[in-house]
Amino acid sequence: MANYDYLIVGAGLYGAMFAYRAHHSGKRCLVIDRRHSLGGNLYCEEIEGIHVHSYGPHIFHTSSRRVWDFVNSITPFNSFVNCPIADYHGERYNLPFNMNTFRQMWGVEDPGEAKAIIEAQRAEVLKKMEADGATEPRNLEEQALALVGRDIFEKLVKGYTQKQWGRKCSDLPASIIKRLPIRFTYDNNYFNDTFQGVPIGGYNKLIEGLLDGIETRTDVDFLEHRAELSSYADKVVFTGPLDEYFGFCYGHLEYRSLRFEKEILDTPDYQGNAVVNYTDSETPFTRIVEHKHFAVGETAVSLSPRTVISREFSMEWKPGVEPFYPVNDKRNASLYLRYKDLADSMENVIFGGRLAEYKYLDMAPIVEKVLDINTF
Repeated sequence: MANYDYLIVGAGLYGAMFAYRAHHSGKRCLVIDRRHSLGGNLYCEEIEGIHVHSYGPHIFHTSSRRVWDFVNSITPFNSFVNCPIADYHGERYNLPFNMNTFRQMWGVEDPGEAKAIIEAQRAEVLKKMEADGATEPRNLEEQALALVGRDIFEKLVKGYTQKQWGRKCSDLPASIIKRLPIRFTYDNNYFNDTFQGVPIGGYNKLIEGLLDGIETRTDVDFLEHRAELSSYADKVVFTGPLDEYFGFCYGHLEYRSLRFEKEILDTPDYQGNAVVNYTDSETPFTRIVEHKHFAVGETAVSLSPRTVISREFSMEWKPGVEPFYPVNDKRNASLYLRYKDLADSMENVIFGGRLAEYKYLDMAPIVEKVLDINTF
């Protein structure tokens, strides 16, 4: 006889949210994860008293009062505002592209000057495409040039994007960059959302709050013991890779992956900012994250005499490597739909989250999606 209503495979945000909603609807839940820790890619290590984002920086942002109030009811969030910096061969630029960026790049002072430069560069690109017989961008390079012009593309887009995807911009589909936000104001806030922040004390506080009172087990591989574990519950909620669940019967879905190099430094502040992107092609890593800057208002962290940084390296995914970013080209989109057809035919299995849905999902939409479930 099943001991649980739901066996939830994966203790990331989707799994933890689902467990929370089901538990508070009176359902019996068991949450398992094959990692040593709970929280999926939100997991934070504590090093030198600093909450280190082990799988890359996460900033929660939303314009939904409902979502913001919910996560703050689980654990309070601080007022961190994401204002990344771009480094191109030692030149520093504010992101996203705004009047500070344009002043640093061209020395212009007012929006009209910046708009004129960008429009002139865009016109050159569009004219060349027209001469080549192209009615729309044929690859990512043409798409980016048509959006922001050559100067911004060459210094702030090209090298970073090629490192991130491991391919030339001219070999990547235009669909990867649907838009590149440009602001003609002196506003360095990366997000346009009404609310943003990071949990006080790190993301482990959020996951612990969501899973409070729910049985959890780590170091458990569901796919190795599928029959036994599935018998524990009436339904399975699977948040792992969709193709892996079905034994890669149609082949592997592709991802980009990441590697992180952490370093403890004997200085209270290394770069003066949480995130610095390295946008040239020669620097092997894509960015440096200094984790103590996420801890807004946490005096003990800010006064620490040491700091922790992470260098982030983009890498090609292969089986056995942690998948991060879906490769949303035609081949993978078609393959995903074949797997989705299989998933939709499963009566007692629910598939959810970035790996099971094969899409990059921000945190707030995941929270909102699970809050909207009303069939527990």
